[in-house]
Amino acid sequence: MNAEQLSTWLTAIASPQRMRILATIADAPLHVSEIARRMEMSRALLYMHIAKLEEAGFVTGHHELTEDGKALKLFTAVPFSTTLDLATLVAAVAASSKESSE
Repeated sequence: MNAEQLSTWLTAIASPQRMRILATIADAPLHVSEIARRMEMSRALLYMHIAKLEEAGFVTGHHELTEDGKALKLFTAVPFSTTLDLATLVAAVAASSKESSE
């Protein structure tokens, strides 16, 4: 992971709203409307937060059809674990430096 990737990852998880979204879908995938209802958030704002989470790899989305043929976009939380310490930061900066010199 380079410094830019680490920064994107940390930025995505640093938002209280995005933490709440992850907590909401931690146990089971939910469709956008249901997440928005539980979060008391507009779908447009929810999509903005979901896009950040998806870009950083915290969630995945897929479409499913209901019995009546309606398409629903469901989002699932991706399990993760990390250690953020000085060694991780130094390694990310070193990876960025190596990439820029190539």
